[in-house]
Formats: sequence, C-alpha cells, structure tokens
Amino acid sequence: MKNDSSWRELAEVLAREIAPLPSGTRIATHRTLVRRFNASGTTVSAALALLTQRGLISSRPGAGTFRTDVRPLIPAGDTAWQETTLEQSAQDAAATGTVRGFKASALLGMLTSPGPDVVDLNGGYLHPELQPMAALTTALARAAKHPAAWARPPVGGVPELRDWFAADIGGGLGRHDVLICGAGQSALATALRALAQPGDRVLIESPTYPGTIAAAHAAGLRPVPVPVDHEGMRPDYLEPALARSGARLVVAQPLFQNPTGASMTPARQREIRELARRHQAFVIEDDFVRLLAHADAGPVPAPMVADDPDGTVVHIRSLTKATSPNLRVAALAARGPVLARLRSAQIVDTMLVPAPLQLTALEVVTAASWRRGLRTLSEALRHRREVATTAVEAAFGADALALRPRGGYHLWVTLPGHLDDEQFTASALAGGVLVTPGTNYYAGDNGVPHVRISYVSAPSAADVDEAVRRLGPLVRAESES
Repeated sequence: MKNDSSWRELAEVLAREIAPLPSGTRIATHRTLVRRFNASGTTVSAALALLTQRGLISSRPGAGTFRTDVRPLIPAGDTAWQETTLEQSAQDAAATGTVRGFKASALLGMLTSPGPDVVDLNGGYLHPELQPMAALTTALARAAKHPAAWARPPVGGVPELRDWFAADIGGGLGRHDVLICGAGQSALATALRALAQPGDRVLIESPTYPGTIAAAHAAGLRPVPVPVDHEGMRPDYLEPALARSGARLVVAQPLFQNPTGASMTPARQREIRELARRHQAFVIEDDFVRLLAHADAGPVPAPMVADDPDGTVVHIRSLTKATSPNLRVAALAARGPVLARLRSAQIVDTMLVPAPLQLTALEVVTAASWRRGLRTLSEALRHRREVATTAVEAAFGADALALRPRGGYHLWVTLPGHLDDEQFTASALAGGVLVTPGTNYYAGDNGVPHVRISYVSAPSAADVDEAVRRLGPLVRAESES
C-alpha cells in the first residue's frame, strides 16, 4: 500500500470493519494496523485521520482509539460523482499550469497520536512534561479577565504583542513591521500565497520541513529543491537555480534546520540574502525553533531579517514549539510594502487571530517566569539531545549523525544504504517505536535513506534512550537479511 490512494483504500476497509462495533470499543493500535496491512506508518495515520474526520473513531491520549458514540445518520447517498468532478477540476487546472495540490499525509503523520504502546520519536511538539503548564494556565486565566478579551482585535494583531515580537526579533523592527498570525504553518501558507502566483517556482531546501512542501503545492507553486550542507542552503546551487527558474521566492530555515539541524553562519546568511536581492527575490525565513536553543548552544546568529534594510527577508517567528501546540500564535515580520500584501492575504483566509489567544500569548511572554522557563527548557533539551545522540550512535553506528545540533528537537539519522526508510519506519512501528521516514522531507526523489528522530514528544529522556536502542537490533537484522 504505497500509492497515493492507498490510505483512502485502507480507510474504507477499516470503516467497514469499525461501523458495526458498539460505541466505546477500542480499535486496533496504530502499530497493529501497520503489521496487519504491511503499510507505512504515514499511510495508517492518514487513514485514521480520515475516519476521525468522519466521526467514526476518536483518540484518547494515553488510552487508545475508540469507536465513537453511534448516532442516527442520514443514509449515505451516491457520492461517486465527486471523484469525477475533483479529477476534472485537477485536469482543467493542469491545462493552465495552475494546479494546487492538497496532499498532507506527511503532516498528518506528524500529528498522529501513536497510542499508549508506542514511544513517539516522531512528534514536533513538547511533551506535557516539558511544557510550561503553570505559566500557560495562569496566562489563560489572566487573559480571560482582560477587558479586551472578547473585543475585535486590530487587524494586524494586539499592539503590545506586536511590540514584543518586534523587540524579540530585533534589527530595529517596530510594531508596524509585524503581523500576528495563527502559528508558523499558517504564517508560511499566507506568505507563499501572498508572494507568488499559481504556477510560479519557489526554491526550497532539500531536504526540508514537509509543511513547506505541502503549503507550496496548496498554493499552486512548483517547488525547486536546493541542496543543503552543514551550514544550510548552498549558495553555489541557489544562484544557478534563481537564474534558471526565474523564481522570486526562496524558503529557508537558517537556524537548526528541519530535518538536518544545520545552522547558517552570519556569512552564509549574508550570501543567501544578497543572492536573493540580486535576483529581486524574497527570502521567507522560517525561524521556527529560535526559542529552543540548548543550554550549551552558546550565542546563536541573529535572524536574517535583523540585517535587511532593503526588505528582502520575510521573517516567521512562532511561540508554539516552546510552549504548547495549542498556543498557535506567530508573527510575520517584514519591511516595506510587502507587509500590506501579507496582511491582505491573511484577512482573506482567517480575518484575524482571536483576541483571547493573542492575550494569552502576551501574558506568557511578558511574565517574569518566561525567560526562567526557557532556561529550564534549554537544559532539559540539552540532556535529551545527549541521551538521544548516545543511543543513536550505539544503535546505528558512529557515522549515522553528520550533525549534532545544539538546538531544536530532532536528529537526522543516516540509514545503511541498502535499507528503505519507509520500510524501516514500518518495522520500527511494529516494534513499538514511531519515527519519521526521510522521504517525507523531499519534494522529489531522495538519495541516501534517513529517518528523523525527535526527542521531545516522549515522556522522558529514559523513554527516548530505550526506544532508540530498541531500533539497534532492527538495523542489524535488516542489514543481515
């Protein structure tokens, strides 16, 4: 089950089996379904997500997935016509070169709740044990009492929150250079649609965050991969790509890149920015984990936008990774007329970010506990990284890690060349460990097989260690077979 329709086929099989079950019946685990159908974890995740959307099942964190309450439903009619209409729409768009695609299986896989019998080395959000729960609870309560909690906020966002983001990003930005958005993925999607037209090419890192690839396709853009090295996007490949493609948009993660962990030096940042400026292209700077530098990281380079008087860089800064997946607040920062375009695009999509959420975010970042909490988190991340790195080297070999980033939340692990990363991921899940296949991070074909291992979604560092070491026999067994 590896073709594009496989997850839909699996969903239909499961729907037929689950529909007659009594309410509250626990269904097979994600791990069991991978083994039973010989499917990838991503395929199973997408199928379960579809069944959840239909209201057939629901997940209870720490308990499993269950048949939902059986309610009287209107008998389903003949919806087969939809496939013809959707396909014809895609064909019509293809004829004009403006196809928009909505393939989000990689993102769905990242949002999967693996169940109580699986250790999550896939997720990109802090486990509740790492989240600043007391600060979030206090902030939410204070925000609810704010006089403006239920008033319509300004179009650009709560002024005080924009002030905070401007100061935190630096570079002399002011309130009017900042637009509040609903977390990093929303900001990225808004920027891509605002700055390019359907059919345009956009230059992206290879490998890169799956959400970038998905958002580009959803905007009708054509991603052009640009290789990365230990300092991020390579200028020697970027310059000819700009010249050949005519692209006016580059997306980069300069700090602790996802998935490789690479960070640009100030010199590399400057070179990328100058190349883009020379070709009159914007750089979308996805600064998604600046708040997750580890305790031993030392000084990290300033963001690209901090030294950008000409307005080449559109900067994205999110609070979500350092707090909770539910604090979906981010900022878009830029200089010049481009911010008005970004604001218009956001209004069309979402109108505004709810005031209670913005005020909660403001309470969090202005509390006395904010910086203290980040220091505590940075030490916890350092410890987890060291544990994960030691375990990876024991399980996969000393050469498995090209980089050991002192920031972010993941490791990019090289597999032996003869292994298939999707098959390895399925085997790992069958053994009770959820990791991410490297293929999720490429817009086209990938070369050397990888898996990404996250160390922040598991309950503890001990769980990370035990789960990674559990993969060692699997590596050796598949290498010998």
